[in-house]
Amino acid sequence: MTTEAAARRMPGAPCWVSLLAHSLSATQEFYGALFGWEFRPGPQHFGPYARAFLDGLEVAGVGELAPDRNLPVAWTTYLASDDADATAEQIRCCGGTVGVGPLDADDAGRMAIGSDPQGAIFGIWQGKSMPGTAVSGEPGTPVWNELITQDTDSVGPFYEHVFGFEPEAVVSADFDYLTLHIKGKPVAGIHGVGNALPRDRGPHWMTYFAVSDTDAAARRVTELGGRVLRPARDSAHGRLATVADSEGAVFTIIQQH
Repeated sequence: MTTEAAARRMPGAPCWVSLLAHSLSATQEFYGALFGWEFRPGPQHFGPYARAFLDGLEVAGVGELAPDRNLPVAWTTYLASDDADATAEQIRCCGGTVGVGPLDADDAGRMAIGSDPQGAIFGIWQGKSMPGTAVSGEPGTPVWNELITQDTDSVGPFYEHVFGFEPEAVVSADFDYLTLHIKGKPVAGIHGVGNALPRDRGPHWMTYFAVSDTDAAARRVTELGGRVLRPARDSAHGRLATVADSEGAVFTIIQQH
C-alpha cells in the first residue's frame, strides 16, 4: 500500500468510490475497457455488487440498482470513519441527513450514505477487512475527490464539524475553492461554482481518475458509448476532461504533471 493510500485512510479522508448503475455487466465492460479494471464479486446487500481491481489491488466498487429504485446513476465518494454510527449522528446534528445505514457490509466494514445540508450525497466507510482503495495515483485509480456546490460558505462548516477538516481557501476574487486538509495533508476540495452548478444534478461529489493520456482517454470514452461533457483542458494540476460513462455517470479524468 502506498503512503498516499495510507493517508486516505485517515478519518474524514476519501477512502473509496462506488458506482450504482442499471446494468452491472455493461458498466464492467465500459470501465474494464477504459481503465483495465478486472472485477470480482463483493457484498450483495443491495443487489449485485462487484469490486474493481487493477493489478490485483482494489480500486472501486460497482453495484446494480434495483429496477424500482429511482436513484441517479452516479459515483459516490466515501469518507473514512472510525465509527460510522457516531459520524452518522454528527451528520444529523450538523444539518445533514442519513439516507441509508449505518449497516454492516459483511465483514468488509460498516457503511452509511448521507447528504450535506445542500443535498450532495456521500458515503461513510468504517473499514474492517476492506479498508478502502488500495492504490492511488496510478492510471485507472481515483486520485482526487471534490464537492461541486453553490458556494463554499454554505457547506464548508458542515464538513469541518463532521469530519474535522482544516480548510484552506484559494485566495482569488473569481474562484471560490476550499482545499480540505487532515493533519496538514490535502485530501479533498470544495468548489463553489455559483450559477454554473448543473441544474439537473445539483451539488455533488466528483471523482477524479488518473489516466496516462487525457485526450486519448476522452476519445476512448466516446468509442465506448460515453460522452465528453467538458473537453480536455490544462489546469494547475494536470490536463483534465469531464466525461460521462455509457449510463451517464459523470467523472473527471486527469493526466497529472
